[in-house]
Amino acid sequence: MLPSMVKILKNAVAPQCMFTCNFRGFDEVEVVKGLFGEEATDVSAALEVEFTNETVYMRVSNADGHLLINPDYFLEADLTEIYLDVIYELVHVKQFLEGKRSDSETAYVERPLEIEAYNITVAEAKTIGLSENEIIDYLNSELVSDEELKQLAGTLGIEYFD
Repeated sequence: MLPSMVKILKNAVAPQCMFTCNFRGFDEVEVVKGLFGEEATDVSAALEVEFTNETVYMRVSNADGHLLINPDYFLEADLTEIYLDVIYELVHVKQFLEGKRSDSETAYVERPLEIEAYNITVAEAKTIGLSENEIIDYLNSELVSDEELKQLAGTLGIEYFD
């Protein structure tokens, strides 16, 4: 269940828009306030979103830190998955603003910036009531192998059963 102040508007998919066109109330969520402090509202208002098929789900642009979202994923995914993906990507937005860049030499599930984003997202998943099995389902995607999923779950302190 999403926090009551959060609204995700799936009916307004312009190719490019501001974050608050589709995502409302995120600046009021405790985890986002924890990330950005008093600047949470300013960051939300200034963040640009681009709907593009150049990404599978959602990611932050390495060029300028704006949010890239696959329009099909956005329209088809359930709200909880989108919510958690936004939280995850907002961690990367913060990292981008701090000048941190991902190390593509390191395996994806071992990258410190990814682990930080996953830790914060998993904590939020627990806060909104997801079970460990539901969290594993959330983490499981074609972007990680079964072995990587097991490794990631272990790193995040989540029980993983085959």
